[in-house]
Amino acid sequence: MTSFVNEPPIESTAGVETRVRAVLDGLGVPYEWIEIDPAYADTAAFCEHYGYGLETAANTIVVAAKKDPRQYAACVVLATTRLDVNRTVRKLMGVPRLSFASAEETKALTGMMIGGVTVFALPPDLPIYVDEQVMARPWVILGSGSRSSKMKASPEVLRRLPGSQVISGLAITPAS
Repeated sequence: MTSFVNEPPIESTAGVETRVRAVLDGLGVPYEWIEIDPAYADTAAFCEHYGYGLETAANTIVVAAKKDPRQYAACVVLATTRLDVNRTVRKLMGVPRLSFASAEETKALTGMMIGGVTVFALPPDLPIYVDEQVMARPWVILGSGSRSSKMKASPEVLRRLPGSQVISGLAITPAS
């Protein structure tokens, strides 16, 4: 297994959710915690099963530089868009090559599983980039740190997150 700098200790789903709720409570933006069946944690399955439009959901995607020293960043984009990894994110991070972090890397870095990854309670030195299209929504559904819940809040919660940057052109809307 690959080792990671500042690897968080393995903790229970409840421990991750507790950390996420503590961060959310500290940001001062009301939110709704939505308990879900983990079988529907992936965005498209969640939206279809629970009756939310894909345009209301935002995904947190962890990316990694391909060369050492490994650099990581978390990006938040609407589920209806595609992260511009090869141009915008690569330039923001100042690296020559970039890819999506594997599920194993994401779990080791964040303590969260794919389908539940959120920008709340990430390592403090991890850059957070939020696509400006997310900020235009009246509210968004985001991961909660586990596959057994989601959270719904105004995107203002992302602006209040220390270290987050709202970026124009972070995501591309695919042609229909």
